[in-house]
Amino acid sequence: MTKKIAVIGGGITGLSAAHRLTELQNEKNLDIEVILIEKSNKLGGAVTTIKKDGFLIELGPDMFFTKRPWALNLSKRLGLESELIKTNESKRGTYVLWKKKLVPVPEGFLMLAPSKMIPFLITPLFSWSGKLRMLADFFISKKAVSDESLASFVRRRFGNEALERVAQPMIGGIYTADPEKLSLKATVPQFIEMEEKYGSVIKGMLHNRKENKGESGARYSQFLSFKNGMQTLVDAIEEILPEGSISLNEEVKQISRNTEGWEIQSEKRNIHADGLIVTTPSYHAASLIEGIDPLLAAELSSIEYASSAVIIFAYKTEKISHNLNGFGFVVPNVEKSDLIACSFSSIKFGGRAPKGCILIRAFVGGALNPNILKLDDAEIICRVEKELSDILGIKGEPEFNLIERYHKAMPQYHLGHIEKVESVFGKLKKYKALEIAGNAYNGVGIPECVRSGEQAAEAILKDLF
Repeated sequence: MTKKIAVIGGGITGLSAAHRLTELQNEKNLDIEVILIEKSNKLGGAVTTIKKDGFLIELGPDMFFTKRPWALNLSKRLGLESELIKTNESKRGTYVLWKKKLVPVPEGFLMLAPSKMIPFLITPLFSWSGKLRMLADFFISKKAVSDESLASFVRRRFGNEALERVAQPMIGGIYTADPEKLSLKATVPQFIEMEEKYGSVIKGMLHNRKENKGESGARYSQFLSFKNGMQTLVDAIEEILPEGSISLNEEVKQISRNTEGWEIQSEKRNIHADGLIVTTPSYHAASLIEGIDPLLAAELSSIEYASSAVIIFAYKTEKISHNLNGFGFVVPNVEKSDLIACSFSSIKFGGRAPKGCILIRAFVGGALNPNILKLDDAEIICRVEKELSDILGIKGEPEFNLIERYHKAMPQYHLGHIEKVESVFGKLKKYKALEIAGNAYNGVGIPECVRSGEQAAEAILKDLF
């Protein structure tokens, strides 16, 4: 008898789950029917690539990290290996906005600590007292704590300058998070492991650099995209899913269970499913599950989210006086800027802008600056454009601009996040053929979302067969 499996949510997690179900169906000759239900009119969620006036524009994520292999492996299985492109080798580097000027992050500096001494010692990014305080990491004893915030860890080991000028904008910016609340263990546990193993993060960095044959700092070679943008991944999965398995413009309102499995109620219809994977944001998953398990729903609801927006600007190169010798810049919160970060998209990857033009993506909002999102689009664009003009020496108007808002899109991995997730999945075990997946649990990047969806698919099939 055919087993029907429903996947709620058509973002990259839901797509990965549906694809894995189909993949295993073919490999193991399983009798299943997959249905993917998405409330919007498109698949991919935040992963969206558009083309305009010769520019290739990413409205969401613009690359993925290959050290976490799941997105790369999926791309290879989809036959997309020839479509992959690396970052621009000649321009690799990042700036920090400090005192309204762009200062290069010293070579060999990774998120919060140096692995090369000379570039660190000569950088103007830190004062001499700040540098000496950071070097005290060699002598500070490790501290046994179950979980520690990014802010607490960096202050304890490196001092306030390291936190304010690099760690907060670099790590906090990735998660659009407040460093006082962000769990180090849930986001960058490698630094805790270095402290534990070597007694010093810098010692660990130096050791790892030696092990990696001299490579240090940001591993730009480990970031990939596609020639035609990240939408390539979405389109490839959509194309391979069985005909009739995708339902767009359909919002699920409620789920319930009975002796036969799961009942899914949307505004259009009722659907029976033998297995169910929910890949929507945790607060929406909570609203669906509340009638089944209020305690599980409460834990899902307790995961906080931040909102943000990306603003796209296209310029003629001649209008920008800065040399743009890097991939972009991050902005410390102490700068009191509207910006979180800025990416020089057409510098980072080829094929993003016509010759003689530059494509820039600016990011605003997040946990530390939510109020800017209360402004209308035109006001946000105006403020960001003025600030970018001052920072980059831009004279004249852009060729065009765009803004895309992401409301409650980034889960906040606060202190205790790992334990909360363990509790969520512990409660979930008592329900046969029900899985939850997405960026709210074990990683926010594209690779982690792929893995989350694939693991959910494999677990459902294990329950049903």
